[in-house]
Amino acid sequence: MKQGLYELLVNELVSQYLKKNENEIIIDIEDIDKEEAAIIIADYLHEVTLQKLLELSPEVDEQIEFANNLIEHLDLDTDISTSDLMITPQGRQLFSIHSKKNMIGTEKPIRPLSSVACNSIITGARHEPSLESELNREIASADRIDFLVSFIKWSGLRLLLDELREFTQRGGQLRIITTSYMGATDARAVEELSKLKNTTVMISYDTKRTRLHAKSYIFYRDTGYDVAYIGSSNMSNAALTKGFEWNVKIAEKDSPFVFKQMEAQFDSYWHSADFQMYNSEDFEELNFALREERGEYSTEKMPALFTIRPYAFQQQILEALEAEREVHGNYRNLVVAATGTGKTVISAFDYKNYVKKHPL
Repeated sequence: MKQGLYELLVNELVSQYLKKNENEIIIDIEDIDKEEAAIIIADYLHEVTLQKLLELSPEVDEQIEFANNLIEHLDLDTDISTSDLMITPQGRQLFSIHSKKNMIGTEKPIRPLSSVACNSIITGARHEPSLESELNREIASADRIDFLVSFIKWSGLRLLLDELREFTQRGGQLRIITTSYMGATDARAVEELSKLKNTTVMISYDTKRTRLHAKSYIFYRDTGYDVAYIGSSNMSNAALTKGFEWNVKIAEKDSPFVFKQMEAQFDSYWHSADFQMYNSEDFEELNFALREERGEYSTEKMPALFTIRPYAFQQQILEALEAEREVHGNYRNLVVAATGTGKTVISAFDYKNYVKKHPL
């Protein structure tokens, strides 16, 4: 074995090597983490069985026979019997199920060219499908969609807009998080997205603290074959079509824990006070924020158009004050905070919220 880093499950062969060389090498070895044991052992079994399957005849029936012999020895504590998990001798793979009412003739449904079960990478090479074509195919076959993109350009949105419109019109839920960072987003694109049915757009205007630069396109399916494209492509024409962009396609079936981590992070952004829901009446504010980021306003000519929003920690205090009044009936409350953290601003927001609920 070579010197260096490992995350290797110790089998008998490795154990013998370590004992034989323990006087010559420094060994860093630990017990398997109980929380991760099932995944670590399953990965090892995958590696061992894959090696055996590759050694077998290329005939599919021999590989199926080997797999079924393994399944037969499993004692699963589930409602499904071991016999029900046996692979059928024909060696076939199901790719879709759709109602005949929704299909025209025997035409197959649209699906991405890349797998929805295995991880892959799209580099924009000539022999590969473009990210634009893959995203449109994902949209056509998804049940729910989340986009997290720092920049949304009209040139990029128009490549996806028809499919997104059809998706939302058939009841699909679309959530989008973006920013005014660097003024790169087109206000027209955000406005157009907000007009789609079943669509919610969240925007971060605070480019000093929330410098979101992530790019991810997440597609959920009721079948469980969820996928996400994460990489360098913002929603622009160049990034989706011809640019030298690398995007990893993560399949939930292949990397369930990575997918759950990504999903949780998106939800944390979605519920964060750093992001505000966009409505059509916010167009001028968004347009101003984008132009300000691009440096188009000087201090002498800056228009009197701005919105003060509480920081996340200020919002927590405001919610605590509201809870004291509404839940506990305490109307005399003291806020203790360090100098410069905006106690005066908090009191102004608190008064604004109170008056809004209790008009004078």
